[in-house]
Parts: sequence; C-alpha cells; structure tokens
Amino acid sequence: MRRPERLHLATRHVATVVCVAASGLVGAACGQPGGQASQAASNVGAASHAHDPESARALLRIARAFNNDYQRNEDAAVYARWDAASRAIISRATYVRRHRECPNTPHVPVDTWGVARGPGGAWLVHYSIDGQQFTDWWYYVHGRFVFDLPKSNPSAVPLYRASAAQYLKDAGCGQ
Repeated sequence: MRRPERLHLATRHVATVVCVAASGLVGAACGQPGGQASQAASNVGAASHAHDPESARALLRIARAFNNDYQRNEDAAVYARWDAASRAIISRATYVRRHRECPNTPHVPVDTWGVARGPGGAWLVHYSIDGQQFTDWWYYVHGRFVFDLPKSNPSAVPLYRASAAQYLKDAGCGQ
C-alpha cells in the first residue's frame, strides 16, 4: 500500500502526499507558503545552505531526485526539502519512524516531467506515480527550493498530526 503522501490524484482531496517535520525551525514563517528553507541537505547533492539556481531546470532536477528518494524510502532526504510550515506539522524523527513502519512500495514507477511558475511565487511540479498524475507546490526561499506539504497534500496534514496508532490505522499499515 502506498504511504499517505502519494495517495494523490483520484484521492487527492481525500488523502494526498509527502512529508513535513519540525526540527526547531517553527517560527514566524509557519503557515506561510514557502516558510523558511530547510537547514538539512538532500540527496540532490546539495550541502546544507547550498544555493539552488532559481530556474525550472534546476527545480526539475531537484524534484526528480525528491520523488525518486520518496519512492526509494529515503525519507530523511525527502524531509530535508520541506519548508518550515511543513516541518511544523511533524518532526523529522517521527516522520522517518512512521515511514519506516509503513514503507512506500519502492518499485512503483514515478515520472517527474514538468515545472511551471504558479501563483504567489509558487513553482508547480508535475509528475505521475504508476500512471496517476499529480502536482506539487514548491517555493524558492533563501536560495533553495522547498516543498510545501499543506498545499501539495492537504489531507496528509491531519494524518501526520494523528497519534502513531491512528496514523498506522489510517495509512493501512498496522494490519
């Protein structure tokens, strides 16, 4: 069974995607799109505080790595690209632990193919998982592209705020 972050499209309004945590970066930026940039590195080869070129090409490369990391259950790398508002929902340790207890199916094909500018400074990343199409919201903050979980996957927010037992039950993993 797919983890809640990728239950997208057909169930997009019921249960959708990817990751968020709080490692002390909760602050004034919480609740604002793009919040503060992640302090951690990702598997895209960027070191902490590395500067991402602000271009569609760079974001496409980053989003491909992000989606591939997600499919391979590289959850710490995925979390490293979350914005501050997303991190305020669930801690990194809890996110990684929950996904270890309820892993993604790594062999499901993911294809990240497009990036477009969106409203309010957003960048929209278009991709598909096992043939179902989705769009994630990203922002360019302090020289880095960061993923916005509440905009990309609003139904994942209450799931991540649930107790561990409720999360496993709702995600269909504790059975």
